[in-house]
Amino acid sequence: MAEALKFRKKPVVIEAVQFTGLDSYLSIVEWMKSVGDTHALANEVRFSTPIMLLQTLEGTMAANPGDWIIRGVQGEFYPCKPDIFDATYEAA
Repeated sequence: MAEALKFRKKPVVIEAVQFTGLDSYLSIVEWMKSVGDTHALANEVRFSTPIMLLQTLEGTMAANPGDWIIRGVQGEFYPCKPDIFDATYEAA
């Protein structure tokens, strides 16, 4: 049986904005465009259900109210659930 090794995630500073629903959608899109995201216009929010669809490196992903929109180290954007965000990140 192979021995499992332990690893620690390297400290990396990211930017993030919390998606709170329709009230935050436009400001998130403006933030994404201001840092050079060319897919910001392709993102959409579904009005019947307050979800934000994001074009990510892995394809289209949905963000629900409460999720964080993260700008990664390569400038990519993706959603992150609040519990994962809290367990992974702290204020810099």
